[in-house]
Amino acid sequence: MMGNLSRYRSSDLPELMDKIMKNSIGINDDYLDRFFNITTQTNYPPYNLVQVSNELSRLEIALAGFKQKEVKVYTEYGKLYVTGEKEEKEESEYVHKGLAQRSFERAWTLSDDTEVRDVSFEDGLLTVELGKIIPEHHTRKEFL
Repeated sequence: MMGNLSRYRSSDLPELMDKIMKNSIGINDDYLDRFFNITTQTNYPPYNLVQVSNELSRLEIALAGFKQKEVKVYTEYGKLYVTGEKEEKEESEYVHKGLAQRSFERAWTLSDDTEVRDVSFEDGLLTVELGKIIPEHHTRKEFL
């Protein structure tokens, strides 16, 4: 199979994906659309993804100006969603408005062996702790 894939260049990617879609049963269109629509996602709000250990990661999202009640974090269909809905308030007259405080929705695809372990919101920083699910037969066992 790798021999067949190596003949495709980046310019041939649409042709390759078309062949995959025509010859695949059970692949959800949404599954492949995630790869094609990566560029449509905005960079707001900014975030860091920190690899703490082999089994633990931390997603840090900068949400300056948001209150905890304006932020929702949930998982659905293998994705982690973070949304922020700004409350309507009367508009002030700004001399300079450098803080982006618009409503948003961001989504990250989670692998099947990743779970959300903790979520905290403090000082404008949303932190989502993500952990790998280690099957019992893969965990370390000491016998002596």
